Amino acid sequence: MLKMNRNEDAVSPVIGVILMVAITVILAAVIAAFVFGMGPAEMAPQASVRGSADSDGSNIIKLEHQGGDAIILDSAHTTVIVSGNTSTDGTITFNASSDTEFTAGETLYVYFNGTYPQLGEAGVAGNAANIDDIAISGDTLNVKFIDVTSQQMIADLDVRF
Repeated sequence: MLKMNRNEDAVSPVIGVILMVAITVILAAVIAAFVFGMGPAEMAPQASVRGSADSDGSNIIKLEHQGGDAIILDSAHTTVIVSGNTSTDGTITFNASSDTEFTAGETLYVYFNGTYPQLGEAGVAGNAANIDDIAISGDTLNVKFIDVTSQQMIADLDVRF
């Protein structure tokens, strides 16, 4: 039998170097994913909003911002959903030309314009030309403010008429 002389001295160091390079690349990729891919978590505005039936006799919702962060009222930042009465349920759409911040001390009204719920300023109350009642006596409506970017609830209100 022939004796074959095998020289395997260089195989172990080459495989070791390849494994070390692979581990370094994987570790660098994992660290880069954490550093560049994970920013600070988005937080929804923290606000206290009180809802009640408007006291002037019309069946519209009066919303009072009692404190906390300003709520930006446009479709890119906040979704407002009214539910509880199938004829007036819906998502409130915002006008780009209106004041978009709902800050502490301000009052807004939710009313029905015949097509879908609307948010309006204090001048809306008592101006019955374009306003329909959003509810009738005995109804309970739910109003939700949802932050679009974080998908967190800002306020969840039940209003009884």
